[in-house]
Amino acid sequence: MLIKRRTFLKTSALAAASVWVPRFLHAFARPGALPPRGKILIVLQLSGGNDGLNTVIPVRNDIYYRERPGIAIRPNKALPLTEEAALHPALEALRRLYESGELAVLNGVGYPNPDRSHFRSMDIWHSASPAHEYWHTGWLGRYLDAQCQQSSHSAPAVEVGDAVGLALKGQHQKGIALRHPADLHAAARSDYFAEYIAVAPESEPAAYLYKTMVQAIASAEHIFEKSQVKPSTYSYPDTPLGRQFRTVASLILGDADTVVYYLSLGSFDTHINQPMRHQRLLSDLDAALGAFAADLKAQGRWQDVLVMTFSEFGRRVAQNAGGGTDHGTANQMFFLGGALQRPGLLNALPDLTDLDEGDLKFTVDFRQVYATVLARWLHADPVPILTQPFPLFDFI
Repeated sequence: MLIKRRTFLKTSALAAASVWVPRFLHAFARPGALPPRGKILIVLQLSGGNDGLNTVIPVRNDIYYRERPGIAIRPNKALPLTEEAALHPALEALRRLYESGELAVLNGVGYPNPDRSHFRSMDIWHSASPAHEYWHTGWLGRYLDAQCQQSSHSAPAVEVGDAVGLALKGQHQKGIALRHPADLHAAARSDYFAEYIAVAPESEPAAYLYKTMVQAIASAEHIFEKSQVKPSTYSYPDTPLGRQFRTVASLILGDADTVVYYLSLGSFDTHINQPMRHQRLLSDLDAALGAFAADLKAQGRWQDVLVMTFSEFGRRVAQNAGGGTDHGTANQMFFLGGALQRPGLLNALPDLTDLDEGDLKFTVDFRQVYATVLARWLHADPVPILTQPFPLFDFI
């Protein structure tokens, strides 16, 4: 049977987002290797290059105030964490989580030979490749390759958005993208799918698409069903990020078999008039994370969740002529959850006396973080996924 072009285009759009693809190769297969049921990783991408120095503020550092006369956060406005460090005033909920031992902060995270292009640096973070190499699979996609070949999970990885990014694309497996479970469910049940699946395909390309669509529909049905079991009734902010976290909470509370959720907020590319824009973005971040943590704590699931934030790079130390900051290098990462083994500030604040042509020097390779999360949270061997060993941290 030949597929009508219009039908093919409409059905292949969902098929391209399917969590499963044909399993021709099993190089990393490990039967039953997903983490114990209920262990969940949420990756929150701060797109555009968040200004780390105005997020975790070195309130006793004269160089910080000298280099940022118009945009520095003054000590009396910041939310103190220690004598040396404070949070941006928009991050009240994160400060409360810090005080209750549910937030860890890792400073100086980056990679050797940093790239200041948004696209290239994001690819490096997504793929976990060295800066001089171009990889076409993501670190979480390779985790799916390694762990999910023999799994019966319907949707082990979900990106809350319009398309699956590189981070969730493996050689044989990938995540599924959705804005809302109901939208994905409606698309999967459309007449176009019914028209095609009613007749078994004959050609090899059609068979590939047929199989992929059938599995995509199964994933869509599973996600929609679980989102309806126990939809979150907690009051989330009516923002894009707030709605993303509400969707994730409903799936977690409905006991979906998803292990990894991927969300994003942006753009943090604050070249001009940074203070107002940064305030708004961090307020959105804080409100959504605060609501999500409170919701899952009330439902007894906060111990099962690790939220990890990252941005593709930080900003330069000195402010620019436009009242903003330009692309920099190293940055901090946040880790939130009810099962942190070592909360608080995990290492020293960036050294502003030792810069690389005006930029912060990284002191932590981000792949150490990935290795730690893979090994100690997702219970996967990080070496075949990252292609080399990295020292592990002890915060989880």
